[in-house]
Amino acid sequence: MSKSPRFGVIRFPGSNCDQDAFHVIKDILQCDVEYLWHEDRDLKGSDIIVLPGGFSYGDYLRCGAVARFAPVMDAVQTHASRGGIVLGICNGFQILCEAHMLPGALVRNANCKFICHHVQVRVENTDTPFTVKYDKGAVASIPIAHGEGCYVAEQEVLDELESSSRVIFRYTGTAEESRDANPNGSLNNIAGICSEGRNVLGMMPHPERACSSLLGSADGLPLFQSLTLALQAAK
Repeated sequence: MSKSPRFGVIRFPGSNCDQDAFHVIKDILQCDVEYLWHEDRDLKGSDIIVLPGGFSYGDYLRCGAVARFAPVMDAVQTHASRGGIVLGICNGFQILCEAHMLPGALVRNANCKFICHHVQVRVENTDTPFTVKYDKGAVASIPIAHGEGCYVAEQEVLDELESSSRVIFRYTGTAEESRDANPNGSLNNIAGICSEGRNVLGMMPHPERACSSLLGSADGLPLFQSLTLALQAAK
């Protein structure tokens, strides 16, 4: 029998979605999970690392800029370089971009306001460990909560992301792309991208807040289920 994967949820000073992720992994997936402190220098045997949302280090300088230098990030980068799975949600996405584990940057929303509501995102690629439980083209209702969620990158980076199918989630109103559905001004309606090796994912929507119908949507649960399946298949 395949062993269940072990998750590590990193806690930075200012993280506020770490408990949500921990709850989904422990109580819904029923997988082993441990909190990792920002000063830890090893990942304590974790197979999958989650960088949660929040305001790491108070968002001083800019979102994720200080967290990028936390001692634990050296271990996270080593883990990813060896093919280990890393999921960055909201502030976690910002940290991954600051650490150059993903290209581009997250900047102030186009309307210069904090936004917090459910959005529709389309699953663009199911050939990743994060999306095998989704159907390609499926539209998921997942909440956002951010003030700096506008994804930007140079045109050549955008072209490479598109040509290599590394845009994993895209803001949309229906199964057809809708520019009006873009809540923050992200270029190409990008809501989530993966690394070249497809083992690192950054996304602004919060799948951990959409894992139960009691919360208004369970459309984020397949992402976490995908991770367990992908890792079990690899062992």
